[in-house]
Amino acid sequence: MLDVHPSGYYAWLKQPNSARNKANQKLTGLIKQCWLESGGVYGYRKIYSDLRDLGEHCGINRVYRLMKQEGLKAQVGYRKPRHRSGESNIVAPNKLQRQFSPSAPDESWVTDITYVRTHEGWLYLAVVVDLFSRKVIGWSMQSRITKELVLDALLMAIWRRSPKHTVTVHSDQGSQYTSHDWQCFLRNHGLEASMSRRGNCYDNAVAESFFQLLKRERIKRKIYSTRDEARSDIFDYIEVFYNKKRKHGFNDLLSPVEYETRYQEQLRSV
Repeated sequence: MLDVHPSGYYAWLKQPNSARNKANQKLTGLIKQCWLESGGVYGYRKIYSDLRDLGEHCGINRVYRLMKQEGLKAQVGYRKPRHRSGESNIVAPNKLQRQFSPSAPDESWVTDITYVRTHEGWLYLAVVVDLFSRKVIGWSMQSRITKELVLDALLMAIWRRSPKHTVTVHSDQGSQYTSHDWQCFLRNHGLEASMSRRGNCYDNAVAESFFQLLKRERIKRKIYSTRDEARSDIFDYIEVFYNKKRKHGFNDLLSPVEYETRYQEQLRSV
């Protein structure tokens, strides 16, 4: 019917998979692994990034095609809660201006929020990072994204550092940071607000970079059943590994704690 000789058809059935098909099967397996490790939320762009991190050389369009064939797609429909109260937002100018390398601790801090998926629902994480050493000096985790989430993280940073002079605290323009409570808290503790330009993630690149490390090195390797399980694991990453042990390229391959310790030793020796 198809004008194909039977002997040719049976020969085609017996031939082994082509090298291309074998490569696609291997790549599809890695794609499924990366997708599952993301909790089933990553789309083809992030999966492609993961594959590049694993040393795989492939095109982004090929990843898209293979994911479509397997029915793998990004989790959609989750967006940042919008500010819906009747209060007017307070937007501060960008005083940091991407000056990410201060000469001493407690000159400039950056803060941001990220999301962690669990089977119970989202867990929200807010952190405060000292730009001098990239140390996480404050953090807070809650099941709801509220003003208290970011205020608790900043309160921890103030309690730990007790800054003796004005510190610039840089954030994005999320509703938690443009609230009157946030601005009042900064003024009462001698802190100065700075904010990224709207839609410009590079203005807060250091905080974004920390979240990328956290997700690549810890969160994406786990599937959390409960929020408490995620809290415990994230605490371990920040306080046990990242701050005290993880070698940071910005710090001449010293951990944030070791980098600050050597800085203090140099001050005492002068």
